[in-house]
Amino acid sequence: MTITRRALLATAAALLATTGCTVSGSGGEGHGSNSCAGVVTYDGRSYLPTEKSVFTVGERLGNATRKKCDDTPNHPGDTVPGSTTGAYAIEGVDPADGIAVGDTPAEAAPLAAR
Repeated sequence: MTITRRALLATAAALLATTGCTVSGSGGEGHGSNSCAGVVTYDGRSYLPTEKSVFTVGERLGNATRKKCDDTPNHPGDTVPGSTTGAYAIEGVDPADGIAVGDTPAEAAPLAAR
């Protein structure tokens, strides 16, 4: 199933708007290491949204999870709740390098292993 660029961009924008995808670092141990927003886990690997604009969704691999995330503990209400969604192969990409996630293949957005 090929997803149009317009549908992909809309899906990616919605994903980023709801989960964010920033990674920050301060160099200090335990402070400001990596953001958990946007991180999805599948098969023991962590994935982040990618800017890949053209891809073909392959077979369903199983379920991916987003853990509850609170990168801003001093801002009540900013916590992203945990959730489960479908994990799909991306044709021509090893799942160890990238997957697509979404409730349906048409809604799946690409992620890259980090």
